[in-house]
Amino acid sequence: MSRDNYQNVDGLLVPKIFSAESVREALNYKPCPEDVFIVSYPKCGTTWIRHIVYHIFSRGQPPEDPEDFECRSPFFELRGQDAIDRLRRPGAIVTHMPFNKQPYSPEAKYIYITRNPYDCCVSFYYHLRMMPTVGQDVGTFDDFLEGIFKGDIVFELYFVHVLSWYPHRHDPNVLFLTYEGLKKDVRASIQKIADFLGKDDGDELRRDPTVLERIVELTSFKHMQKAVNPMMRKFSESFSCSESVESMPMWMQRINRASQGVIKKPAQEGGNFVRKGKVGDWREHFSGEQARKMKEYIENNTAGSDVMSLWKDINFDY
Repeated sequence: MSRDNYQNVDGLLVPKIFSAESVREALNYKPCPEDVFIVSYPKCGTTWIRHIVYHIFSRGQPPEDPEDFECRSPFFELRGQDAIDRLRRPGAIVTHMPFNKQPYSPEAKYIYITRNPYDCCVSFYYHLRMMPTVGQDVGTFDDFLEGIFKGDIVFELYFVHVLSWYPHRHDPNVLFLTYEGLKKDVRASIQKIADFLGKDDGDELRRDPTVLERIVELTSFKHMQKAVNPMMRKFSESFSCSESVESMPMWMQRINRASQGVIKKPAQEGGNFVRKGKVGDWREHFSGEQARKMKEYIENNTAGSDVMSLWKDINFDY
């Protein structure tokens, strides 16, 4: 998104369709020892981790309805205090906050997932095309990428986000994951997440391997495409439905007010929130020259850090 489509809420840049009131409630929250947070930059695997954690807690049982899923893994900046008031435990609170803005307690647990910037960039482009357009048409991928290089489109927040969490990757209450590592060995990764959540959660998956296999199936790309995409389209449409604003939950009323004059069109017909789930999809979008520019852009934004060593096994040469 372009800079004009962001608002600064107490030092946190968020899309203008977010309610500043809800964002402040999230920023000012004081975590409890039993809190679990799922944290990432957008399009780095948030949805996948949400579903994995949900199904670990449910022992491989799918949600009874979308509301149960949302109440067990609410998006904090979107819902504000409502996320806490309606949180069904065991559950996890989802945020896209950098470390310096994240509600933090050494007693709470944080699952952080990141993704290589090339694939994140491609996924972010399709995400902006699918979701209600926030004051602009992102155009072609070439237009989008050129906007990033010129500084018109805010993608450097990706680096701000990852670099803020990277020094905490070995903290005892932080589980730092990469999308690529999750794809490489999903069963071992799910077991690792379960062990991090709690001894009982990890032991249950070892005791009954069928539970682990159910979780693998229910969080597979194929299953999530069928389950998540219709749910997200319905969620997007709910903000432009004929239902009276007064009958909506308070957090939705706030978004409805904040988005007046901001949302220009509904979600793209046929767009998918869960699109490909592929490592290396960037090669199907970048030209050689664009890959060279992206490499330079990454080097400029990560100078002095070895954060790209997270993907040392991936060849980014075009």
